[in-house]
Amino acid sequence: MNSDIYQQNKAVVKSLCDAMYNFEQSDVRGVLKSRFHPDARIQLCYPFEDLDGPEGFYNDALAPLHDAVPDLERRDTIIMSGKTGDGDWVGCCGYYTGFFSKPWLDIPPTGHQFAMRFHEFYRVQDGLITEVQALWDIPEVMMQAGVWPMAVSLGREWQVPAPATQDGLNPILGSEEQSRASIKLVGDMCAGLGEFAAGGVEAMGLDKYWHPRCSWYGPAGIGSCRGIEGFRNWHQIPFLNGMPNRQGDANAGHFFSEGEYVAFTAWPGMSATISNDGWMGIAPAGQKVTMRSLDFWRCENGKIRENWVLVDLLSVYAQIGVDVLGRMRELNKARYPFGKLDL
Repeated sequence: MNSDIYQQNKAVVKSLCDAMYNFEQSDVRGVLKSRFHPDARIQLCYPFEDLDGPEGFYNDALAPLHDAVPDLERRDTIIMSGKTGDGDWVGCCGYYTGFFSKPWLDIPPTGHQFAMRFHEFYRVQDGLITEVQALWDIPEVMMQAGVWPMAVSLGREWQVPAPATQDGLNPILGSEEQSRASIKLVGDMCAGLGEFAAGGVEAMGLDKYWHPRCSWYGPAGIGSCRGIEGFRNWHQIPFLNGMPNRQGDANAGHFFSEGEYVAFTAWPGMSATISNDGWMGIAPAGQKVTMRSLDFWRCENGKIRENWVLVDLLSVYAQIGVDVLGRMRELNKARYPFGKLDL
């Protein structure tokens, strides 16, 4: 394992993280210019979608967020690096925070500190970032503003924590065998989930892979779950009931590991048909959807102890013709004239 290149790639991405900690326009734009390939592919969650290189990333996404949150601050909780079959990647998990003082995406400001989780993956080649796949948990911000117009979460909505071991920014690299064992554990677990259609819950063998005190940190709209029972009750059972034919595409994604941490990014990585009982309040009308899901796992003593998951839920709704942001605007009109909120 060539750990040097992983540390070099991390340093490239960390320069952006550091610039966004004390978010100054000139510093952030300078890093975007020096650390990104000018033709870098930028893929951000709905409603941003594909952006026009690093300039588009700043002008269309970062600058409006900074305008709404003038003391914008980025806090990373995991930064890990690794190689996949077609490139070197750096994965970042954390949240943006600051004083939410102006509307953003028509979400009304709260006049309080806000937090928005992110999972951001960067492909690095020859010292430059050439691709970004990133999810921002926009529903989390809508919930904090009291304007989430969709179904109530089954899991717990809260400020999702950093790794319990507090080593996410500097994972203990250990041996190459350890990294291989971590990625095999997660890969076997994912393969086991695919056995549900053939043999039900028992065929998935959850106990073989998940620690009895595991924590599953899902996106806002689904929420977090504790233990295998919590994972089953508040995420997996509703998910499988609503989309029993869901199918992951491992070839479309990028798995990499660093010590006891494993990361996965894909754009998208899963397809399914919404049927049976429906899902998250979505009527089961046989709609076919794809899902962008970006994940981090932390393994411990041969079991998965923590799993951070973000899903582009707004994209899923958009694919079936539901404009969540549009519904939110109507909800705002009913509560107060938009833009006239008294802080």
